[in-house]
Amino acid sequence: MTDAVQEYLLFFESMIPKFLLGIITALLIFIIGKWLVKRVTKILSNLMEKANVDPTLSKFLASVVNIALLGLVIIAALSHLGVETSSFVAIFGAAALAVGFALKDSLGNFAAGVMIILFKPFKVGNFISGAGEMGTVEKIEMFATTLNTPDNKVITIPNSNLIGGNITNFSLKETRRVDLTFGIGYGDDLKKAKNILVELANGDERILKEPAPFVAVSELADSSVNFVMRVWVNAPDFWSVNFSMIENVKTKFDEEGISIPFPQTDVHLFNKN
Repeated sequence: MTDAVQEYLLFFESMIPKFLLGIITALLIFIIGKWLVKRVTKILSNLMEKANVDPTLSKFLASVVNIALLGLVIIAALSHLGVETSSFVAIFGAAALAVGFALKDSLGNFAAGVMIILFKPFKVGNFISGAGEMGTVEKIEMFATTLNTPDNKVITIPNSNLIGGNITNFSLKETRRVDLTFGIGYGDDLKKAKNILVELANGDERILKEPAPFVAVSELADSSVNFVMRVWVNAPDFWSVNFSMIENVKTKFDEEGISIPFPQTDVHLFNKN
């Protein structure tokens, strides 16, 4: 056996214990680190559950924390094997930056989804108007919200579009006010018409007594005297009261001989001679 071969054998014999020690240390770091990451993630999930954080958001945040901490554990384990980890960190940072630019719209939708979940301007089952659409909220997800329209269409709206404008929640309050306008002719009995409107409002059991129904002359228009009627109802009764009151007023006005003017144009002809 040559001297060179003997030198190589001695070198490997001296390195093997050090290499094995590095492998064992790296495995211990990974196993213990993974256990700690699991414990930290579990504690974080419990804290968010106690704080009544939305389950969708808590699961997502716990997943992000788990991945980030696990990545640090892997980097720490590799460093004890003699692997140069700075290049991994640089590559990871560059990849994260590239992904961030590529998914900037998605990240904006995600941030808007977090705001919706945290501040709760609406919840599943509410009837809302937003981003130019109206419907009942079916699902609130991290990137989009799904609405079901009154004519049974399903609309998916990116959360950034929804949170970036005005949101009207029709279901948040238990009661709503129905505002109606009725016009009568200038030659009709003003007090009689007002009494009819008051009687109809007081006679509908769906209309709340407090606040009391309000009826008053609101405008002396071009071809009619306009009344405004404002009544309060429970939110689920809004549309039924709105439609039935219009029908009842028309029927009652016809029975009592009170006219409801409609736009007309008078044409006057003059003889030049």
